[in-house]
Amino acid sequence: MALISVSQTRQAAKRRLPRMAFDFIDGGAGRENALRRAEAAFNDIELVPRVLRGHTQFDTSCSLFGTQQSLPFGIPPIGLADLVWPKTDIALAQTAYRLDIPYILSTAASTTIEDIVKVNPDAWFQLYVGEDQSIVDNLVDRAEAAGIRKLVVTVDIPAPGRRLRDLANGFTLPLRPSPASILSFATHPTWCFATLRAGSPKVANFANYSAGSQSGTSLARLMTRQTSGRLNWAILSDLRRRWKGILVVKGVLNPLDARRIVDSGADALIVSSHGGRQFEAAPAPLTALSAIRDSVGLNFPVLMDGGIRSGTDVIVALNHGADYVFVGRPFLYAVAALGVTEGPDQMAELLRTELINAMAQLGLGTISELIERNEQKPRGV
Repeated sequence: MALISVSQTRQAAKRRLPRMAFDFIDGGAGRENALRRAEAAFNDIELVPRVLRGHTQFDTSCSLFGTQQSLPFGIPPIGLADLVWPKTDIALAQTAYRLDIPYILSTAASTTIEDIVKVNPDAWFQLYVGEDQSIVDNLVDRAEAAGIRKLVVTVDIPAPGRRLRDLANGFTLPLRPSPASILSFATHPTWCFATLRAGSPKVANFANYSAGSQSGTSLARLMTRQTSGRLNWAILSDLRRRWKGILVVKGVLNPLDARRIVDSGADALIVSSHGGRQFEAAPAPLTALSAIRDSVGLNFPVLMDGGIRSGTDVIVALNHGADYVFVGRPFLYAVAALGVTEGPDQMAELLRTELINAMAQLGLGTISELIERNEQKPRGV
């Protein structure tokens, strides 16, 4: 199967996964308005082409934290990615390392920090600041000991997101078939046998902290312990003092918060609505970009995730003020459609092909041209 678009890949993933697994990766909070809004924000954006530019070769590389990345998009933190297929975390990390793009390991990943750096020494680590500070401290210590140089602190989870599809499906860890899910599992034997052989996905980084999180605890209760409203500016400042590497703050939508994050000493922020999985009334990250860019200025790195479904969308986000973007669900759809061996590489190639086509249409020879134009005219190409 050749990947034609993210939409086509999503439909293939829907056919190949049991409903419980597909809904977990595809769904959002509440009525899923934030999820739809994040994607729809790209639909009405117009970029005006330049003609007679004479470009026959295209440079998709860009600089991030002083290092050249081969593409202007990376892979964000994804919790329980191995629910799609065993070893999805590993496959995504390997693809990112081969392509020389960022990969961020989630606290809620199915693979430990220590195992992921074996296949991707450049991996970043995303941190949830939960109720138990000793766990937070230990996770930071483990990341540092593993050689992680970029820590991403997620700040948009004061409470667990209410994901109605997961609630309706009775989603729990470990996976426990319900009358409603048995038929779905039975009609997807390839996925079912692979998952049974590998074992139910776990939140691997928490294995040593709570036996309950690995046996019969619902996802909602598990995430309640990982999420907490106690995270505040003082705790962020403490993390900044403690972490000697690059500190990135993820989950920012308000320009006032963005300005204060700059003042806190963070090295970058990620404009994000948590994939629409936390708060159904949240604005689209794309629509929040320009005001945040104005708030922090041109020299502070502003990254973005949410709603990107094509290489053209990557260009749109960069044109709206992002220095770099992250793409999550499309990579999971590709793994579901093609497996861990082909899926991640083919999705990266699809996005790269679309990106280059958009660059050609716009008369751009390099990504840096777009960034330079934005310094003078943030809202248009």
